[in-house]
Amino acid sequence: MIEDTLLEAEEKMDKAIEVAKEEFSAVRTGRANPAMFHKVMVEYYGSPTPLQQLAAFSVPEARTLLITPFDKTAMHDIERALSSSEVGANPSNDGNVIRIIMPELTQERRKEYVKLVRTKGEDAKISVRNIRRKAKEQLDKSVKDGDAGEDEGSRAEKELDAMTKSHVDNIDELLKRKEVELLEV
Repeated sequence: MIEDTLLEAEEKMDKAIEVAKEEFSAVRTGRANPAMFHKVMVEYYGSPTPLQQLAAFSVPEARTLLITPFDKTAMHDIERALSSSEVGANPSNDGNVIRIIMPELTQERRKEYVKLVRTKGEDAKISVRNIRRKAKEQLDKSVKDGDAGEDEGSRAEKELDAMTKSHVDNIDELLKRKEVELLEV
């Protein structure tokens, strides 16, 4: 019972870190990065479809991104979705590919992005702590019900705390790397 609780908590914490990585990669830096467009949905034949399913991405230069639609008839829809997305992309279409040139970020905009990343990092840490709290409640309930001894419960709680600290430290490291990347000129 205790091992299952710890295993489940660790899996959920790992998922929280994966979500944080996705969130961080969606924040724009001065470089072109296909991950920025993960959440862009294109209205394709009447249903919202993720852009990754409709086109191939390539990065020929640091600030240029080429999007090559698999279906040329969807080019106008992709262009419209990119223009209206929160990424702030300004697509240009040459008939075969959609080219996006990322403008240089101002220092003020970089600082705004750092604040945004810190907020997302804090949300991830809160998620990890909530997972810890729920797992601790389950461990306490096991001890109270007599399914596990108090020694086992306290050992599992220490293990849970170490696991939580390791995941929070991991998020801090990801956050630090993203901040350096954002402030790099």
